Amino acid sequence: MKTKALLLAAATAGAAFALPTAAQAQDIVPGEGFIGASAGVHTLGLEDELEDVAPGLDFDDSSPIFGVFAGYDFPIAPGMFLGGEVNYNFGTDALDGDYGASARLGFNVPGGTKIYARGGYQAIKIDYNELVNDDTLDFSAFDDTESDYLVGLGVEVPIAGLFLRGNIDTISFDTMRATAGVGVRF
Repeated sequence: MKTKALLLAAATAGAAFALPTAAQAQDIVPGEGFIGASAGVHTLGLEDELEDVAPGLDFDDSSPIFGVFAGYDFPIAPGMFLGGEVNYNFGTDALDGDYGASARLGFNVPGGTKIYARGGYQAIKIDYNELVNDDTLDFSAFDDTESDYLVGLGVEVPIAGLFLRGNIDTISFDTMRATAGVGVRF
């Protein structure tokens, strides 16, 4: 709980310092919106815990994910931006889906490449039957939704009017999610 409080305090302080700068930066360059699609792998990090509870069962806590994202970046200083992003993904195995929102803070490299760190909130819905590779078990008594803070790093590279992006994220330092995507700015 202390980690969550520290992250919230850091995000609030960062926003308080960034907002006056963002207002001045509007004279420099206008903000820009973006939208795109992504694919990747989300590993839930549950295999060791489940092996301790039920040794010998076959567990697979990774899932391919496919989704969409959208957001907006505001310039806060020459070469720097602050933005927000929302996402939704569906999974095909241990993860039925996830959705969330995050803030992005980064810098623009000459040529249009963006490098950023992000933090926010992500909710995931687990498919326990896929997790244990057994559709005959009844998990209806178990809560299949988890949510917590998300932190990550990303890069976006412009190519032929679009951009390619890659992100590495974790949800509360328990899961690992790697995605690649393509998007357009407007």
